Amino acid sequence: MSEELMCMGERMSQSQISDAGSQIATRPLYEEIVIAGFGGQGIILAGKLLAQAAMRAGMEVTYMPSYGAEVRGGTANCMVIVSNKPIACPVVNRPDSLIAMNKAALGKFGPRLKPGGLLVFNSSLIHDEPELGADIETVAVPADDIAVELDSPKSANMVMLGAYLQKRGHLSPEQMAEAMPDVLATRYHKTIPVNVQAIRRGAEAALCHAST
Repeated sequence: MSEELMCMGERMSQSQISDAGSQIATRPLYEEIVIAGFGGQGIILAGKLLAQAAMRAGMEVTYMPSYGAEVRGGTANCMVIVSNKPIACPVVNRPDSLIAMNKAALGKFGPRLKPGGLLVFNSSLIHDEPELGADIETVAVPADDIAVELDSPKSANMVMLGAYLQKRGHLSPEQMAEAMPDVLATRYHKTIPVNVQAIRRGAEAALCHAST
């Protein structure tokens, strides 16, 4: 078992996971995010859920998905901007944060991160430490491994989203859970509990990473 998974075995408290999410009303916010990977990893769903939860929380939001030639197995990414002030343009050229689900996504979007930006990467598929600027905060999350532990391999995207939310703090797992019925087809509502659990495990992974 990896050190990351061993550390995550020491469960974080509910307040540790969600405290940061309560800070949004007290600080300025303008966050540009890219979520990227290959088709079938739930990239578009993760971006849609993030945008929907932010909109429900009263933020200004833009959401722009992009598909490769083939949805499953091809490239997929989406650009999300969340803010508490008007957004002039939905295009993200230099993201504040990148959620990279595979190595190709990291190679394409990693160099575009703004100085001082945040990289959350899937260490189940990206085994080498990213070589970015020293001022880029990097968070390694074994998302696929965690999803398999939950008997829900498709929830790796939710694990990554949970880690991102914990680091940035502008939305809570509870807010994401409340938005899920809006973005999931009715036949998939039965997956909401495990998706919420995956988000919490991702938040725990980010807390564990911060403590090492």
